[in-house]
Amino acid sequence: MANETVFERYAGNPVVIASAVPRANSIHNPAIVKRGEGDYAGVFRVDEISMDFVLHVGFSRDGIHWDIDPEPARIESDDPDVFVSNFSYDPRLTLLEGTYYLTWCNAGPQGPKIGLATTKDFKTFTQGEDLLPPANRNCVVFPRKINGKYAIFHRPSDRGHTPFGDIFYATSPDFVHWGAHRFVFGPMGGWQSLKTGPGPAPIETDEGWLLIYHGVWRSCNGYLYYIGGALLDLDKPWEVLYRTKDYLLAPTETYERVGDVPNVCFPSAAVMEPDDTLRLYYGCADTCVSMAEAKLSDVVQFIKTHSF
Repeated sequence: MANETVFERYAGNPVVIASAVPRANSIHNPAIVKRGEGDYAGVFRVDEISMDFVLHVGFSRDGIHWDIDPEPARIESDDPDVFVSNFSYDPRLTLLEGTYYLTWCNAGPQGPKIGLATTKDFKTFTQGEDLLPPANRNCVVFPRKINGKYAIFHRPSDRGHTPFGDIFYATSPDFVHWGAHRFVFGPMGGWQSLKTGPGPAPIETDEGWLLIYHGVWRSCNGYLYYIGGALLDLDKPWEVLYRTKDYLLAPTETYERVGDVPNVCFPSAAVMEPDDTLRLYYGCADTCVSMAEAKLSDVVQFIKTHSF
């Protein structure tokens, strides 16, 4: 297949298409985890035929063949001022201290903001206060505390199709009050010259935190989304050790080039398998879900040897 540097695409891509949910116009940009029982659970962005953006839960025995609930995810709150908007998209999932933390873009009239909910069983989610106010579009939770505090990566945004994008790190003592925002990195040359944003939950390695991220450049025909990787200091994750100058994956396959938003590879979930395989799930052209695999050690080595 075209342009495979270290990740190898699944030959049966895409693994999820719109026909999986009756009201779907498209299904993409999923949040997926592998549970202790050995099965996979996910939260999927479903753009409906009304063009409402809704989150749906799905399950799979092998991470490839998915059964997605035709009804929206049950995200509950006792506070009427805390609710899920009908413009909810781009979820991320992290297992932290025995609980799954779901973040997503819970957009409203004031712009995109970061929603927060938790679950243990994926049957119901308990919604908390929005984690970050407008305008912010991407957010992912670290799988453990850093220096005694909860931590996230996030990407400030605007109300439109943001023509900029820097990744920031922030911490909280209680998952309510967030501060100590530190710049991590932003656009550089080539395929990541317009904006960047965090992808799946960071993965802890001996070489540092592995962050898979998206980078965007603007051609004469619009935005193109690529996948890159970075290694960050374990104690100071805002300090970049290595960052890919060469992309990990680019939109070259037909299902990545053709769709509602052409030329998009959007990484949103990564699952570690027992044999050191890193399984990457990504949205394609804002239309479907695909998967690619690589050995974690190969990804780390590629980032170190193809860095700025």
